[in-house]
Amino acid sequence: MTQPIHLSRRGFIAASAALAACGAVPSLVRAQSAQPFRLGALNSITGVGGPYGPAMLEAIKIAIDEVNAAGGAAGRKIQLYAEDDQTKPDAAVLAVKKLIEINKVEAVVGIWPSSVGLAAMPITNAAGLITMNTCGAPEMLTENKLGLAWMYQASNAVFGRAFAEVARQRGFKRPAVMAFNNSTFVGQANYFRDAWQEKGGQVSAFTIYEPNQTTYRTELTKVLASKPDVISLSAYRPDATIILKEWFQTGQDCKFIMPGWTANEDLVKALGKEATEGIISISNVAAHEHQAYKHFAAEFRKRMKREPDIFASQSYDMVITLALAIEAAGPTADVAAINGKIRAVTAQGGGEKVSGFAQGQALLRAGKPVDYDGASSRLDFGKHGQTVPDFGVFDIRDGKLVLKEVIAGQV
Repeated sequence: MTQPIHLSRRGFIAASAALAACGAVPSLVRAQSAQPFRLGALNSITGVGGPYGPAMLEAIKIAIDEVNAAGGAAGRKIQLYAEDDQTKPDAAVLAVKKLIEINKVEAVVGIWPSSVGLAAMPITNAAGLITMNTCGAPEMLTENKLGLAWMYQASNAVFGRAFAEVARQRGFKRPAVMAFNNSTFVGQANYFRDAWQEKGGQVSAFTIYEPNQTTYRTELTKVLASKPDVISLSAYRPDATIILKEWFQTGQDCKFIMPGWTANEDLVKALGKEATEGIISISNVAAHEHQAYKHFAAEFRKRMKREPDIFASQSYDMVITLALAIEAAGPTADVAAINGKIRAVTAQGGGEKVSGFAQGQALLRAGKPVDYDGASSRLDFGKHGQTVPDFGVFDIRDGKLVLKEVIAGQV
């Protein structure tokens, strides 16, 4: 039978000195003193965001497993508390309050729609929490008054201008705009129109439509009456499916420019090849050449049996970035101190390039700065906490997305 060990205070000090001589005390203290980091995931598991939320949550879990397998961030294992925001602001408010008040989380990651991000930010700001999101509404930048929110997706101001520039490069002369009535897509529509008008053009029609209709024939008829040669359609997949089906039935010749999270092979499955032929799809694209993406994508494929989309890649990066910031700040750092290290661990030109948590952890513990190149992008955060992954411009040809060019993202 193992006998109990009785160690006096003097004996403990002596033992500690012996351990210190062989460099064991720092890791021992870290392991004994570090409390778990309580992380909230607020994902759109159901609702309009349902096609994306589950994969985002799985990406978060992959990153957490990676961090915990390395002993945690600064010795702090990450504990996950996940909630479904249902892609609804009111449900999100209840969910984020639960994460804060019941689960006592220190950060919330994985927020997908801007409506949820804007609803949650006053609550998370009041609680002093870090948040990380894929929201695109320009208001997310102006509302980030405390600098606690980090945007991993391009603002729709950037998207709208990219749409306009691609339309101009393709030689279109009479663009029209149709947009789903929410902050994300109205912002995208407004910036398309502004960018087009800045160079002397005019949009032939500008229509904001209400969601959850069984038909959009009235709005579509009004737009088509203006004889556009291309329509910038800022839409989610359910409403885009109805609009494109009704457009195809008219037989009127017209092209469409759409966001990539809507205009993809799932849209082709819903409508068929003929109705989707020639759609221009523009989306942020993951950093496929980065080692971080290759590592993440391999694990994602094992679990999900498919390639990760940009939102999953961004969600993975959220956790790895946060964990490196915790590592840099130390085991007893508060949320403000951790937040203050996020730029440091993604610093451009100021540290050694790293592609994963364990690699960055080793360098940080050796006193060396790091620069995490993410699975989704370079993570060059701007002054409002925004980063801009590269844009991919695709054409849908014979039911497949064909990449035509990549436009470097600019913060």
